[in-house]
Amino acid sequence: MPDAFNAEEFLKTVTSSAGVYRMYDEKGTVIYVGKAKDLKKRLSSYFRKNLANVKTQALVSHIANIDVTLTHSETDALILENDYIKQYMPKYNVLLRDDKSYPYILLSNHKHPRLAYHRGPKRDKGQYFGPYPNGGAVRESLHLMQKIFPIRQCEDLYYKSRSRPCLQYQIGRCSAPCVDKISTDDYQEQVRLATLFLKGKNSQVMSVLVGQMELAAAEMRYEQAAAFRDQITALRRVSEQQEVSNASGDMDVIGAYYASGVACFHLLFIREGKIFGSRSYYPKVPANTEVSEVLRSFMLQFYLNSDSQRLTPKEILISEAFEEQLELAQAIQSAQNKKVEIKTNVRGERASFLRLALTNATNAVNTRLSHKNTVEQRFLLLEEAIEATNSIKRMECFDISHTMGESTVASCVVFNREGPSKADYRRYNITGITPGDDYAAMKQAISRRFDKITDKGKIPDILFIDGGIGQLRIAQKIVDEKFVALDNAPTLIGVAKGEGRKPGLETLIYGENEESFTLPADSGALHLIQHIRDESHRFAITGHRNKRQKTRNTSSLESIAGVGPKRRKALLQYLGGIQEVKGASVSELVKVPGISLEMAQTIHDALRG
Repeated sequence: MPDAFNAEEFLKTVTSSAGVYRMYDEKGTVIYVGKAKDLKKRLSSYFRKNLANVKTQALVSHIANIDVTLTHSETDALILENDYIKQYMPKYNVLLRDDKSYPYILLSNHKHPRLAYHRGPKRDKGQYFGPYPNGGAVRESLHLMQKIFPIRQCEDLYYKSRSRPCLQYQIGRCSAPCVDKISTDDYQEQVRLATLFLKGKNSQVMSVLVGQMELAAAEMRYEQAAAFRDQITALRRVSEQQEVSNASGDMDVIGAYYASGVACFHLLFIREGKIFGSRSYYPKVPANTEVSEVLRSFMLQFYLNSDSQRLTPKEILISEAFEEQLELAQAIQSAQNKKVEIKTNVRGERASFLRLALTNATNAVNTRLSHKNTVEQRFLLLEEAIEATNSIKRMECFDISHTMGESTVASCVVFNREGPSKADYRRYNITGITPGDDYAAMKQAISRRFDKITDKGKIPDILFIDGGIGQLRIAQKIVDEKFVALDNAPTLIGVAKGEGRKPGLETLIYGENEESFTLPADSGALHLIQHIRDESHRFAITGHRNKRQKTRNTSSLESIAGVGPKRRKALLQYLGGIQEVKGASVSELVKVPGISLEMAQTIHDALRG
């Protein structure tokens, strides 16, 4: 503990009220946030002579100052603690990095309502169903619903511009209300059934459809009866795929598992008696943290995060008990104005759900640990293969991607001892070079990566170049120039493709002396090099394709005077894409909102010219 902080004098000033405390290091950075029912008692426990917990010992050794904030109750302290953790992201707290809002399905409030993916503030009028555990679950649900209920999912601008049915109508996934292929009453009936389905009332939807099918058959409307039959079949298939529970009400089920510094919380979202979705969370856990603290911190941040727009069910089942369960439930009730129960001892189907969640959490942690061990072994084999004098902590790999010189992009991916470090990935848009000149592209990318580099910067131990001797020489020259005054320049290794571009036949080349060597095809060291090379290739291609598509979609319109971002967006959305804009007549262009007759003629002439 720094001499500047006098714990004995500080503790004399602390009251025994409830509140929140913030611990600072000598740089003034918040390193830990906690709450206490009795601040004096809790803070005194940090400065006992014999601290058993290793994590607490490390924390106390860095304390330079402590602030306290009094609250009216322990519940208020819990809420304030969560706010401070989110604000300061302290080093010694368990951190859940989950600030994104949850996605919903929106059923709009139009004459012909639209089903749509929604994330963010609920500004649009209509019904919101969810929240779903992730975007993939929303898209999967929308895809299923297209097969069952022929309700439109297209954008309003596209819907209003239709003069004939689109492809979705042709394949039976939309009833084309835009061109009156279905009456308003029949469309509203499909909307009503879709609403019941989204609320989990599948059996009620089935009963309605069966009744309509039998009525249509009795009245000899056989085509309609067949359509209802197909709808019933599709609904039955979906219902069979969903695991149904006889348990009433909604609940979250949390399986918690923590081992060797890796924690996973697997959540099952049970809504209307069925598994609505699931999701695994991997919070950042400081070393030597107790599992009870991990679980408490996770639930605190998960359920008191107002930005997530998450709707908390009335029951939360957890696989392991922890202190302050009752206080946390009271804090959630205070924050969301609804009663919530947190339970651990349950029976029957609830116990079955808990076992399932715990099994998933355990498997997830074991898989991550296995992956970490495999990566660590491969790092050791690579160090041995290249006879590295120091441990390899960071590796980077550069690759160039373009199509016939168009939209050139360079990628830089980063690996550490745990595998890919995606937060450190970078892309560089290459400009001002001769199209197709990979050497110039590599020169520009490496120059930008190490521009103004210092000893304190993030410097890789090894820098891989995905290419032959030419690109490697360019990269080595730039590195030599940038690191002329530094002692920790990275080791450059080129990865040249083998005969027929077959994996396992790569030739590796040192940048410094241009010595080439190979590694056995079954070598773990080579597999690590292939992994980072393939990842850089994937990352570069993805960036290049996105850039190329954006260029092709907008470049021809950007060159037209008077066509700014808003008009470009309106043209592309209203007509359905750049090819449709190019093929549109002046009369069709005039129909686009914001496009006058004069502007339509200008656009038409520019694109045809």
